[in-house]
Amino acid sequence: MISLFCKKWKGGLYRLLRTGFFMVQSVCIRGCLMKIRKAKSLSQVLVNQKTAPWIFISPFIISFLIFILYPLINTFVMSFQDIAGFDDVTFVGLKNYKNLKNEQFFHALQNSTIYTVLTIIILIPLPMVLAVLINSKTTRFKNVFKSAYFLPALTSVVVAGLFFRYVFSEQETAFVNSVLQKIGMTPKKWLFQRATTMFVLVLFCTWKWVGVNMIYFLSGLNAIPQEQYEAADIDGVNTWQKFWYVTVPNLKNVAVYVITISVYGGFAMFGETYTMFGSAASPGDIGLTMVSYIYLEGFNYARLGMGSAIGVALFVIIMVVNIIQLCATGTFKKEKN
Repeated sequence: MISLFCKKWKGGLYRLLRTGFFMVQSVCIRGCLMKIRKAKSLSQVLVNQKTAPWIFISPFIISFLIFILYPLINTFVMSFQDIAGFDDVTFVGLKNYKNLKNEQFFHALQNSTIYTVLTIIILIPLPMVLAVLINSKTTRFKNVFKSAYFLPALTSVVVAGLFFRYVFSEQETAFVNSVLQKIGMTPKKWLFQRATTMFVLVLFCTWKWVGVNMIYFLSGLNAIPQEQYEAADIDGVNTWQKFWYVTVPNLKNVAVYVITISVYGGFAMFGETYTMFGSAASPGDIGLTMVSYIYLEGFNYARLGMGSAIGVALFVIIMVVNIIQLCATGTFKKEKN
């Protein structure tokens, strides 16, 4: 009797375990099928011509909204406020913009404008000529020259700024002053005079960015059809005429782009002056730029509303200058055609 009961109990347990195994197996199979269906639906969404582009550009859109558009709108709102803390915000209307009529603001605007104009005058023709020389068929070791001119762009602004700060120091033992003394000239206080300070800043900018602009012009040279140069050779055109009548007109779009980014880079210059003077301030405001003035008002003087107003004014200035130069170069006319 007992043996019969054990056999039935074992048989029932076996059937129960077998039933449970098949139930678990079926659940697992259903889960896998659901995952496969979801994967298929997800793949269909990814390959859909309407949704796929938005998925791929969504990281840029999210980053743009969070790190560019929101700060821009918030800066515009803060320019109408007096901010003494997170909970101490007062609406002051146009007071911050009226306070821009001061000597320090005009010094910063003057320095930034002169710096931008000088860098554009140098960083358009010089990189273009270097690109033409490197792109010449007779030039050897082209990659070496490209790397040598582009290498300063990879250098940290802080490191390069400290280098120029010590090289152009006012001490007689500084490198540049030592060279001047050896050739019979008197040492200069480079970073204590307005003209010499601007010279050092423009030299710094030229050293750092001439290679980048040269690469832009090299890309433009490679896009010029060789048939134009061959036709010029047939007409008996010399080298200078080919450069002026063939190369320069074909590099117009590249030059417009370089001018556009140079205008922004010139007015937005900050790291160079900060590292060379050790702070945003400078003796007699000789190195004060628009962004340095924003830093002084916003962080040194804790007037975030005033700093925001300067930032909005700088944004308007850059936009107006670039729109004027784009209209002058006929960029918008070409788009209409």
